[in-house]
Amino acid sequence: MKNLLIILSAFLFFACGGSKQVVQNTPDTPSKNSIQEPKKDTPKIEIPIEEKAPEIEIKEDIVSQKKDSIIEKPKTVIEKPKAVSKTINHQLWNTLLAKYVSQDGSVNYAGFKKDRALFTSYLKILEQNMPDQTASKNDKLAYWMNVYNAFTVKLIIDNYPIKSIKDIKDPWDLRFFKLGTKWYTLNDVEHRILRKMEDPRIHFGINCASISCPPLLNKAFTANTVDQELEKLTIAFINDSKRNTITSEKIEISKIFSWFAKDFKKEGSLIDFLNSYSNIKINKNAKKNFKTYDWNLNQ
Repeated sequence: MKNLLIILSAFLFFACGGSKQVVQNTPDTPSKNSIQEPKKDTPKIEIPIEEKAPEIEIKEDIVSQKKDSIIEKPKTVIEKPKAVSKTINHQLWNTLLAKYVSQDGSVNYAGFKKDRALFTSYLKILEQNMPDQTASKNDKLAYWMNVYNAFTVKLIIDNYPIKSIKDIKDPWDLRFFKLGTKWYTLNDVEHRILRKMEDPRIHFGINCASISCPPLLNKAFTANTVDQELEKLTIAFINDSKRNTITSEKIEISKIFSWFAKDFKKEGSLIDFLNSYSNIKINKNAKKNFKTYDWNLNQ
């Protein structure tokens, strides 16, 4: 019995030892060495910082290329249309002048008054068609001279019948007509516009509705004719014995040459200007007087 117990004890001892060895060698339980030392054939993967830099540089290059392509792209230039000067039609005024003004400049104001509808239509054309900056000097000159003459006629027929323009209070300072958005006086047109064009011949083209004034031309001024017409009117007025008496040694001339003396001395003396148009050569030392001005209506 004693021997049997010894044998059982020995058997149990060896059995326990074997099971312990089996548990220690189970592959599910990693050994100490496997935890501390990783296998050599599985290297640690590291991404070096230097390898990321080229990716950033490529992006910058692409952006740079896009910017360059935008800068180099040709721009589309849209040219503004050039301003074209419009020619004002003065035909209505031409028709009225031919109908109511004689060759010597006598004006039928009663006729203008009866034909007021047509006359008003022309004044409306002047109001709505002022010359702009693209207009030629002759366009402007013709326009403003027609304005002065037409609105002088309007002033007379608005107050007709009268014996003289001076029967109207301050006729040249009345702000009675509108062009564009601005109201004007006859003095505005003569002194602030026409005289500033520095052509003294304008004084023989504008009419103040009086006998001593240069006769009213019985046709409208246009850009194509204004220069020729002013030349003819200047020659006619200076050599008109009713308005100027000229000899080589003595001249008795219109007060226009006194009132606007500065305009006639731009290129020399008054005698120099007169000699440019007079049929009689005037001596430089000729005696000079001015005629009395007749303000009676030129009808």
